[in-house]
Amino acid sequence: MNVLILGSGGREHAFAWKISQSNLLNQLFIAPGNAGTSEVGTNLNINPTDFNAIKEIVLKKSIEMVVVGPEDPLVKGVHDFFLDDDALKNVIVIGPQKFAAQLEGSKEFAKKFMVRHSIPTASYESFTQDNLEEGYKFLETLEAPYVLKADGLAAGKGVLILNDLQEAKDELTEMLANEKFGVASKKVVIEEFLDGIELSCFILTDGKSYINLPNAKDYKRIGEGDVGLNTGGMGAVSPVPFANEAFLKKIEERIIKPTVEGLQKDSISYKGFIFFGIIKVGDEPKVIEYNCRMGDPETEVVIPRIKSDFLELLIATGKNQLDTKTIEFQKESACTVVLVSGGYPKEYEKGKVIFGLEAVTTSIPFHAGTTRKNNEIITNGGRVLAITSFGKNFKKALERSYQNIEKLSFDNMNYRKDIGFDL
Repeated sequence: MNVLILGSGGREHAFAWKISQSNLLNQLFIAPGNAGTSEVGTNLNINPTDFNAIKEIVLKKSIEMVVVGPEDPLVKGVHDFFLDDDALKNVIVIGPQKFAAQLEGSKEFAKKFMVRHSIPTASYESFTQDNLEEGYKFLETLEAPYVLKADGLAAGKGVLILNDLQEAKDELTEMLANEKFGVASKKVVIEEFLDGIELSCFILTDGKSYINLPNAKDYKRIGEGDVGLNTGGMGAVSPVPFANEAFLKKIEERIIKPTVEGLQKDSISYKGFIFFGIIKVGDEPKVIEYNCRMGDPETEVVIPRIKSDFLELLIATGKNQLDTKTIEFQKESACTVVLVSGGYPKEYEKGKVIFGLEAVTTSIPFHAGTTRKNNEIITNGGRVLAITSFGKNFKKALERSYQNIEKLSFDNMNYRKDIGFDL
């Protein structure tokens, strides 16, 4: 089978790395990819939201499966584009159609879905500029901290958690009246703050059956001790030590099964990944958010822990045969530490030469923001590399990642030295 992966980050390199190991693979293409994906497949200089260019290459290269990495093409309807085109409709697309992708693309859509199917989540109300005053009044009924979420996609930056009521009102005004996050904040969801510890759970589903993938926990803040600005993710651990069998059973019975059954009840077709952002409040799981794709950098610890043929599972998903498959995991823990450009998540410079990659032999360096220029690998984004390692526990795995990071360098390289600090 010829396979195309859409995207250019660490998640897509992890997909490419794993799919390239399958005996079922003929040729692997990544659009646009990065310096790491070029080592396991062929990069194509195509934007993942340029559907016509994607169509052209799918037909030219006889591609039979498209695996969608990021959320943007899904929310913009790449799967629908394939289904609506006679030349493309038989190509397997891993990723939900546009309507289903609202689980991530609209916070309000996701909240209504959870309420409708009795899936535990924080209580909420949603507001627009037209009922801004009601938003102020709703904030007054809550206790600090106050959680404000832009309804639409805001590149992971549309969530504010504020301790001061007046500041929360001011930010609500900024989001609704002044479009702080652009069209993403034309509507804002205000919800109660849930106090607990977070983890991420993932499934692969054909819409009827599903397979649980390894769980993980990522670290979003730029600063050690989880302080500072939110990033795309600074590291991740899998499995999550506090997620014991009893807790995972609660997640499955109260959240995962009702979600898949809810999609069927609502006649929502779904083929692909569902990412459950879970918070453990006491001993009870609640959903913070859904994503309609795999997380990043969680993918860089989830995918390496899968022993089964990943492409075989994806083919079964496309053919509605997932109920005939089982999945096997590595027992060892996997951890990843993300190396970022100095200044990230604010302004940063690209084009810095990366040294030492050839010396990393006991970790997997997944590339995120990299490119190749004049036979050198250089930085090409905020998050540059994710250094993934195995160990008998997460501490041993992290130790190995940090040992290998000492062999790596680029100008203004930054990373967190405390991944897993709260475990």
